[in-house]
Amino acid sequence: MNKKTDTNEEKYNFQAEVSKLLHIVANSLYSDKEVFLRELISNSSDACDKLRYESVTKPELISEDPKFSIQIETDEKNGTLTVTDNGIGMTKIELTENLGTIAKSGTSAFVKEASEKGQDSDVSLIGQFGVGFYATFMVSKKVDVISKKAGSNEAWKWSSDGLGNFTILNSERDIRGTSVTLHLKKEEKKFLDKSHITEIIKKYSDHIGVPIIIKGEKDEEINSASALWTRQKTDISKDQYKEFYNHVGHGFDEPWLTLHSKVEGKIEYTLLLFIPSAKPFDLFDPARKHNVKLYVKKVFVTDEMPGLVPPYLRFLKGIVDSEDLNLNISREVLQSSPLVSKIRKDIVKRVFKEIKKKSTKQPDEFISFWKNFGAVVKEGLYEEPEMREEIFNVAKFRTTDKSEWTTLTDYLTRKKESQKEIFYITGENEDTIIKSPQLEAFISNNIEVLLLTESIDNFWTNIITDYNGTKFKSVTQSSEELNSIIEENSEKDTKNEDKTNEKNDSLLALLKLNLKDQVKDVRISKRLVESPVCLVADENSMDMNVEKLLQQQGRLNEASKKILEINPKHELLKVIAKISKEKGAAKSLEDASFLLLDQARILEGEPPLDAQLFAKRLSRAMLSGIEIKES
Repeated sequence: MNKKTDTNEEKYNFQAEVSKLLHIVANSLYSDKEVFLRELISNSSDACDKLRYESVTKPELISEDPKFSIQIETDEKNGTLTVTDNGIGMTKIELTENLGTIAKSGTSAFVKEASEKGQDSDVSLIGQFGVGFYATFMVSKKVDVISKKAGSNEAWKWSSDGLGNFTILNSERDIRGTSVTLHLKKEEKKFLDKSHITEIIKKYSDHIGVPIIIKGEKDEEINSASALWTRQKTDISKDQYKEFYNHVGHGFDEPWLTLHSKVEGKIEYTLLLFIPSAKPFDLFDPARKHNVKLYVKKVFVTDEMPGLVPPYLRFLKGIVDSEDLNLNISREVLQSSPLVSKIRKDIVKRVFKEIKKKSTKQPDEFISFWKNFGAVVKEGLYEEPEMREEIFNVAKFRTTDKSEWTTLTDYLTRKKESQKEIFYITGENEDTIIKSPQLEAFISNNIEVLLLTESIDNFWTNIITDYNGTKFKSVTQSSEELNSIIEENSEKDTKNEDKTNEKNDSLLALLKLNLKDQVKDVRISKRLVESPVCLVADENSMDMNVEKLLQQQGRLNEASKKILEINPKHELLKVIAKISKEKGAAKSLEDASFLLLDQARILEGEPPLDAQLFAKRLSRAMLSGIEIKES
């Protein structure tokens, strides 16, 4: 919503929650206030990069001012600091969208996280949510932005005190680009000191490929103004790599992995890629893209090249600089270029090579990576079949047998000799699924089961049938192999077996009769140890958790009927079996039959068949028990 004034000024309210966010940024994120300058310089550098690319096909855009630069000017009298670039500039609409809203998802999460942490909040939150510009309000009582789009005759001024609204009005600017003027708070006048500014630029922005000039009696160029990736690795320090990583990724964490490689041969290009040590909040946002910028001969082309990095490596940050791609073709044509496809394959190959090396030489560090990004990497099992072997080679899993993470190869070395399958169970979290009744016999017989708790696990297990010839098998499915393994590992008690079987036959008949319309079958269970009942899918049916997920997504109209497995050794089932043997299909046992089924459903996270009937049956059962006890 906006309001016009008599001075041609338009007043806008910030997007919902941005006002609150600005308050948090300005008042709670106390550490490393100096990063605001890094963020402004990074934005200016990006603006110059974008115009440099546009000028390849439209040289008239830079004809009046072909040399790019970022200029910093201080005014001690007025207490202002101004950062100016001659990059691509912004239109009125772009000013409104870029500075008045936060387009990326996660704003709500940011506000919640920062609010909860308060004054202990980490400034890294700024970078994780792409709100670097707003860091200016940590040191400013007011911010003015004047911008003129390259090729346009109009300039616009954006102003805000960060308290809830901003204004936009027509302005004057001789050349293209953007100027950001900070009206510093009294306590932040140290940022007017040129030596302090120089120190900050050397610390954070020396790698910027555009000259950074401090204006004065004698203009002084502060940075080296050479693209970092063009230098020899031996000439680049760890700190320089980190600052470049922070620049391209707009983050504040340390890179978990740095991959710097110059490829020569049929095609030539340079890679400078990073894997973050911190997981972005929007990692699973469907709209999220990778953060790898494409350059051609050191000219920035795009940071939105879908074919350059596969979605399952979207956590990568960095640059690719090609010597062979043609600058004069469109981004759309570049996307379908065979050269881009070759670069993509090489990126994937090199990244997995380094990841594998880390998993072997630094296993503890690798686990931190896998906890952050393992779920994303496993998407490749589903999306890119040719990469399955490489992904499985690095993939780590939790199991019922070990407190540590394991590989599938190690799992196979530990499996029982008679075991022909890799058993797994899927669910929302480890604490929940480890208590599943389907696991009881596996645990008691030391049969190791993979605990798969990521959403993607429901999908890759549905399309990948085996690993190195050993089939995957969900424990929620009926399994003859399980029965045979348990029989091999169990002591057979044949005493009174005939009588027990006779009672069980009566119990099965009763349950099948009462539940015939609700279940596919009722069977004696080999997997239950402590629980009386559980539900399993038929041998050839879909995994139960996959089926549940598809229903939630509206991709499956009706669930298949399940098999009710019963534990005849459980005291409750013994009592019901005795009554059914003595009284047959007594009416009183109908309630017991449905209560057993509803119990099994509840254990699977499903509601009872009929909540009202369930409550009535439960009440009758409880009353009956009380009456027996009293008598």
